[in-house]
Amino acid sequence: MFEILAEPRRRQILDLLRTGERPVGELVERLSLTQPAVSKHLKMLREAGLVEVRQDAQRRWYRLRPEPLAEIDAWLAPYRELWNTSLDALERHLDTMPDHDGRH
Repeated sequence: MFEILAEPRRRQILDLLRTGERPVGELVERLSLTQPAVSKHLKMLREAGLVEVRQDAQRRWYRLRPEPLAEIDAWLAPYRELWNTSLDALERHLDTMPDHDGRH
């Protein structure tokens, strides 16, 4: 999953889909990429379960599937807590250091 999300254009597609369903043509326009390039990214996102597609006459509409992202967020939660704890400790340490003029 992280390999899929590591590609900046795929993250841009997810950002665009975050606000709602979009047709491929609109994604092509917004990303300034060729239609085959956008389709390739969408295929990878679809295979990873991050987006789903709906056929409407001649148009294919893509939408975000938030469930896999929620799973990633849940997995990252303990690491985020570790990072916040480290930042809190750094802030406490910096608060004990004298300012440049010698004051605390």
